[in-house]
Order: sequence, then C-alpha cells, then structure tokens
Amino acid sequence: MAGGRRGPGALAEPQRLMRSGLGLIVLGHGSLVLGAIVHGSVLRHVAGARRAVTPEYAVANVVSVCSGLLSIAAGIVAILVSHNLSRAVLHWTMLGVCLLNCLLSTACSVGLALAFALTVHGRGTHLVSGCNSSALPVDARAAIATNDCPFNTTRIYDTALALWFPSLLLAAAEAVLSGRCCLVALVFRGIGPCARSYGREQV
Repeated sequence: MAGGRRGPGALAEPQRLMRSGLGLIVLGHGSLVLGAIVHGSVLRHVAGARRAVTPEYAVANVVSVCSGLLSIAAGIVAILVSHNLSRAVLHWTMLGVCLLNCLLSTACSVGLALAFALTVHGRGTHLVSGCNSSALPVDARAAIATNDCPFNTTRIYDTALALWFPSLLLAAAEAVLSGRCCLVALVFRGIGPCARSYGREQV
C-alpha cells in the first residue's frame, strides 16, 4: 500500500515491535547514564555530613534508575515477542512488564517535573539542605565554599536542572513506547476493540 499500513495491524507488525523494543533499550540505557551522572557529579553532595536525603535526590536516583532498568527489560521482551509471535506466554509477559514500566515511567516523569518545579521555585535551597553551613545563601546559585559546605552550590543547582530535563523527556518517551507495546500485547491476545479490528484485517 502506497501510504503504508495504519491501525492495529501496523502496530502489530514484527518490525515495528522490534523497533519499539530497541527504542526502549536505548532509552533505558540513557536514563541509567543520566542518573549516574546526576548522582556522581551533583547529588552525592546533597546528603552532606548528616546524610539528609531530599525528595529530589530520591526521585533522580531511585525512580529514574528503576525506570531505566525496567525499560531495558521491557525492550528485551518486546524483541523476543517480535521473533516469536505465536508464544502466548511472551504476550502476557510483555503485557505485564510493559504495563508496569508504563506506570513507573509516567510516575518518574511526573516526579522529575515536580522536582524540577520545586527546585526552581525554591531557588535550589532544597538541593543544599544537607549542608551544615550557617552561611547558606537564599539563592543556591550564589556560590559558597566554606569548611562546612565545601562544594559549589551554583554547580549543583545548574547541573541538576540541566540533567533532570532530558531525564524527564526520556521517561516520557519510555512511557509512550511501553504503552504501545501494551496495546500490541492486547491485540495479540484478542482483547479490546483494536484486537477485533486486527482480526478482521488478518482475515
């Protein structure tokens, strides 16, 4: 067909499913790399001497990493399904893993957006709450380096925001691709109106 296939049948094509799986693997690795950079170069300073963990720290380092790992797993399952279209066990596995990843990636993107907004609104004060210095500025972008707070607060604020934004985009893309894989799994199992349309196309 000159315009290409559309509808449920197009989503269920093995090549498209394999591309979705590869996309999830790439996005998952990207989330892991960004999470490692945020932790290693920025947010490891947040805990400070008292090991005070802020919500931003938890969102950027726990939820993002879990979402990245689950996206890689979902991508692998999607690729397996694209090469074994008749295996019902793989269909249900893809449905479960991708549904969980879709929910987690959505929660991750919402959490990162919230952390981004709170950090901008609070001018980065939450990012340096673990610092024991009594000379903390009202705005975290104002540089400070004392014996109690030996790191540059300006670098932490700017770098955290610069890395959180692409992490948010990656999490949103993971949620979209996982949702597509869930739809494909439902189509393969004959569940929902899309599956009935796909069945008529096959006939």
